[in-house]
Amino acid sequence: MKGRSLFKKSQSPLPRSYLSDTSSTASSAGAVATHRVYQVWRGKNRFLCGGRLIFGPDASSIVLTVALIMTPLALFVAFVSFRLADLIGKPLGPAVPATAMAVGVFDVVVLVLTSGRDPGIIPRSPRPPEPEETDTSSTFSPATSGAPWSLPPTRDVYVNGTVVKVKYCHTCMLYRPPRCSHCSVCNNCVERFDHHCPWVGQCIGKRNYRFFFLFISSTTFLCLYVFSLCWVNLLLISKQYGGIGLARAVAEYSPVSGFLIVYTFVTAWFVGGLTAFHSYLVCTNQTTYENFRYRYEGKSNPFNRGAAANVSEIFFSPIPASRNDFRAKVSPADPDAAALYYLGPLSSESRISFYTRGSLSFDMAKASFDLNYSAKRTSVGSSDFGDIYGGGGGGGDRASTAQQPRHSIFGGKDSIRKVEDEADAVTAELGKTMMQQQQQYGGAAGRPRGREFEVV
Repeated sequence: MKGRSLFKKSQSPLPRSYLSDTSSTASSAGAVATHRVYQVWRGKNRFLCGGRLIFGPDASSIVLTVALIMTPLALFVAFVSFRLADLIGKPLGPAVPATAMAVGVFDVVVLVLTSGRDPGIIPRSPRPPEPEETDTSSTFSPATSGAPWSLPPTRDVYVNGTVVKVKYCHTCMLYRPPRCSHCSVCNNCVERFDHHCPWVGQCIGKRNYRFFFLFISSTTFLCLYVFSLCWVNLLLISKQYGGIGLARAVAEYSPVSGFLIVYTFVTAWFVGGLTAFHSYLVCTNQTTYENFRYRYEGKSNPFNRGAAANVSEIFFSPIPASRNDFRAKVSPADPDAAALYYLGPLSSESRISFYTRGSLSFDMAKASFDLNYSAKRTSVGSSDFGDIYGGGGGGGDRASTAQQPRHSIFGGKDSIRKVEDEADAVTAELGKTMMQQQQQYGGAAGRPRGREFEVV
């Protein structure tokens, strides 16, 4: 049903201007209906391939991460690995460049799988949840933005016999599940939120944590691999040329090996320490966020089920499907669409369904008519001001007045005298009026007091 057919000429109390605005809005609603979820997503994410790949707002950092990995790897393969393969000989020699290239490709693949997938975003709720009947902490508060209650900031849930407090998210309008947190960078609630990693440009959550762990562990292995084989290359060069020193081997025969030793040594401390820390988190079934929070609060971890069960849960449990269909179509006729998505100029209109405009009250129509009339009256006032400043006028004088400057103190003696005379006349008239009011109402009709002036 189209919006225009709801209003019949004999039944609608709305003015024609409002009807035309409604029909144009309804026609533009059909255009917005072709939009998909990823195009009007309220989070700060970036999408590629028609919503099939989702990244964080800092997704450009992936380019830097790939460059920091592939540049030294390319140097190693081009200037070190093949020469080292000749020095080692068969059958182990050819495996040196092949292993480096295979690990590098695997590293980039798990990086994309970490950064380009839904980390476990909890869908937003279009409205606050209903208070539970057994929840006595909810208080009646009519002034709470249209809701007749004030929701408690936390709720208690039981996890393995331990009470865990879940917080209410005012942005997503829902109580977060256990182990869920709201990422301020992506502006989403993420299930089993670990942290937001700027190096991969994505939140690390339930659906991409294992790929993140594989990424940092493979990067650590690659650093140690290149570091150790560069040392082997220098030792073999030194032995080949009659026991020359390592410094001379670096300076004269393989400066790239020296550079890669320093580079991978520094990098291995960073990614190696990160891998060791997350190995501990995997064995204890914690997230980075929980590790710092529980340590600060002095609480025990209710999710720890033993090292073997924890490792099995992280790496061998099935990855749950995404809760969001980013390619689904969004219709502005849905009353929940404005609360869930960015609909641009239609966001305020779509809060009222396009199919229920026939139930608008006469008071709303009257308010709309008054608004249109006020706008028309304002436009007339603006044209009057245009005449005063010489910007408008009628008849044959329009061309001449358009060339005249606006009234100002620089308009000459005659203009100044004319303005002063008009000001004196207005002042005299105002004083005369106030004297008449004072005589009529007595002494109380003098200058109005501050409060009375505010009311008027």
